[in-house]
Amino acid sequence: MVRDRDQVIFIAGHRGMVGSALVRRLIALGYTHLLTASHAELDLLDQGAVNRFFSDQPIDQVYLAAARVGGIHANNTFPADFIYQNLMIEANLIHAAHQHGVQKLLFLGSSCIYPQLAPQPLAEAALLTGPLEPTNEPYAIAKIAGIKLCESYNRQHGRDYRSVMPTNLYGPGDNFHPENSHVIPGLLRRFHEAVRSGAAGVTIWGTGRPRREFLHVDDMAAACVHVMELAPEVYRAHTQPMLSHINVGTGQDVTIRELAETIARVTGFGGELVFDPGKPDGTPRKLLDVSRLKALGWEASIGLEEGLWDAYGWYREQADRGN
Repeated sequence: MVRDRDQVIFIAGHRGMVGSALVRRLIALGYTHLLTASHAELDLLDQGAVNRFFSDQPIDQVYLAAARVGGIHANNTFPADFIYQNLMIEANLIHAAHQHGVQKLLFLGSSCIYPQLAPQPLAEAALLTGPLEPTNEPYAIAKIAGIKLCESYNRQHGRDYRSVMPTNLYGPGDNFHPENSHVIPGLLRRFHEAVRSGAAGVTIWGTGRPRREFLHVDDMAAACVHVMELAPEVYRAHTQPMLSHINVGTGQDVTIRELAETIARVTGFGGELVFDPGKPDGTPRKLLDVSRLKALGWEASIGLEEGLWDAYGWYREQADRGN
């Protein structure tokens, strides 16, 4: 492992769920020179502003966790926003990092980069082998472009820009918006409100049959730092120049029904679970092959129910504060 605690590390997207978890992880490991910037301080869609930021700061490493994110509803409603904003964010940051001599960068993508009907579990080699899931294709295209940006700067300029593709993430700092959230925060909020109102049932989108893998964000942050700290020769030994991304997940999945039943236990909901087959299910299954990451010495440690208790506790604190 290569750990230089004196390096200046820029965490792009530090106020998001993943970015804030990265900050917590880096501080816990003793890194003291962490650089962050709010949207008011730095608009990542503004190429000139990003270049000026890199000119003014002695940056050694970048964690690119900034992104426009959302669930099925948000992706379906704002496809142009999702592809444009994510392309611009990653292009501006990766190019500026290169122009200003930053040798190490970690790009965070998403498991939605893989074809809709790719063989399970999803191995890194499945990338670009078939059509994507239509509901989040614009977002997926942007994330694929981010991987290829990193690989291209490595090949042409000798940079050490790496990519990690997480499965579905959840935990403290998640987006609990009633319409634009991912499945876990959306269900946690819905079940929480059902308990408070005394509702007899909770309606869940889809049939409940699709299978999904979920990773706690603190595990994700730990994996990111682990991958970033790998010696270059170790990273290269387990990847290829044009197939360099690494899956990050637990290697285990559950059905949406099983997830809902677990969330009902965590929130104390004892009513009926009502599944609405008129709503989209999305991809039938999304389980990552995490053998490459395990070979590099890391695997998840936070179980699903344990992680849900943590996420729900954070949400309740926010709700009690009126946030």
